[in-house]
Amino acid sequence: MLTPILIFDVALVAWSLHLMQEALQQQEFSLMLAGTLVAAAAAAMMVVYFLMGNCLTHLI
Repeated sequence: MLTPILIFDVALVAWSLHLMQEALQQQEFSLMLAGTLVAAAAAAMMVVYFLMGNCLTHLI
């Protein structure tokens, strides 16, 4: 059940790194900001992932 969330989170991190690499090549601030926001969303999803994992072990 939590595996799709983990896969989606890894995809978000990969996309974030791609955006930041493009930002460095093109000297674009907006791409760097977008990459940072995507990385923050990935970090928030990891927090939710671990919270859900702990909650599910208590429910079962």
